[in-house]
Amino acid sequence: MTAAPLTWLYAPGDRPHVVAKALTAGADVVVIDLEDAVAPDRKAYARDATAELLTEPHPVPVHVRVNALESPLAADDLKALSALPGLAGLRLPKVTSPDQITTIADRIPPAAGGALSLYALLETALGVERAYDIAAAHPCLHGIALGEADLRADLGVRDDAGLDWSRSRVVVAARAAALPPPPQSVHPDIRDLEGLAASCAHGRTLGFLGRAAIHPRQLPVIERAYLPTTWEIEQAETIVKAASVEPGAQALPDGSFIDAAVVAAARRTLSLARRR
Repeated sequence: MTAAPLTWLYAPGDRPHVVAKALTAGADVVVIDLEDAVAPDRKAYARDATAELLTEPHPVPVHVRVNALESPLAADDLKALSALPGLAGLRLPKVTSPDQITTIADRIPPAAGGALSLYALLETALGVERAYDIAAAHPCLHGIALGEADLRADLGVRDDAGLDWSRSRVVVAARAAALPPPPQSVHPDIRDLEGLAASCAHGRTLGFLGRAAIHPRQLPVIERAYLPTTWEIEQAETIVKAASVEPGAQALPDGSFIDAAVVAAARRTLSLARRR
């Protein structure tokens, strides 16, 4: 079983030297950004530089966040990149409709269709409201996530807690559509590692798994926050062992009750722990 990604490191497409460093930074996935991180007059250069990089596969999966789907730039991005052997996934910004997913999926060359994964970023109130329909739109869609900076502006939210309903909505939609748990959106202050750790701990309680990052220094903080603790691993081992001896619902010696759902959660914990 392939371990689920915990870290997704963004790098601007118009800075190839930064992308090169990102590929060796230890992230599970590197996301080359052609959208918000690139100035309008550097879009073509960013696309060309990314296409050159993706002419061959890399040890780390490389995804690309294309430009706004309704713009001609997105069509140019797809035409230039979607058939390249080094591209593992496309991250689609500001998705508001399942039709956008099916349209993009139909544009993917048949040769790439079996290997190329799509990921939808929900960054508006409308996108969040349609989260399940988007998540279930097409078999090529392998995940959804929030883009919290844009969503915060769209909702007029000032306090971080004001996003929690949207966060839970996306977690539930992903699960309902049989997609992996979504990763958290980026923490914008690269110096605030304590705040990042606290935010990750909160995200974990909401059901997120892993997080997008904008600087390599954020990666170990995210990984530590999302890997199970020693106590969690020991508890999971106890649960799985008890279930193997006596299948079915039962009470453990410490009084805790376990059933099939608890055992399944324990097995997920042990699977994640193998990353250590």
